[in-house]
Amino acid sequence: MRAVAGRHRERPSACVTGWLDCGGAVPERESEIRVYAIVRSGGRQHKVAVGDVVEVDKISTAKVGDTVELSTLLVVDGDAVTSDPWVLAGIKVQAEVVDHHKGQKIDILRYKNKTGYRRRQGHRQQYTAIKVTEIPAAAK
Repeated sequence: MRAVAGRHRERPSACVTGWLDCGGAVPERESEIRVYAIVRSGGRQHKVAVGDVVEVDKISTAKVGDTVELSTLLVVDGDAVTSDPWVLAGIKVQAEVVDHHKGQKIDILRYKNKTGYRRRQGHRQQYTAIKVTEIPAAAK
């Protein structure tokens, strides 16, 4: 903030500028409980729910329309969180392969000043789009 005659400018009220919601009815929390899971694929972790389409590193053995199983690291079912490795060992998230495609082009440029050294390289990562069809419930 800029000083004005030895004083700091006062920040206007949050309600006037729209930073905060200053009243009115607070919307009710969704009554539907959303089940989601954290799964591992290709060395990365993804948060998925039933119906989500997720891009993962290419699964070379799967063809479009095949069903794949993803190992589960965590399952959240409303307030119930399952993180026990013994229970999660039996839970596999089912997903259907939707598409194989390439990602955006990444340009890799190497340059050293005053030496005439220039190298240009490009890369497009291969991905598989999968649609999550089922997240089994944890046995209690």
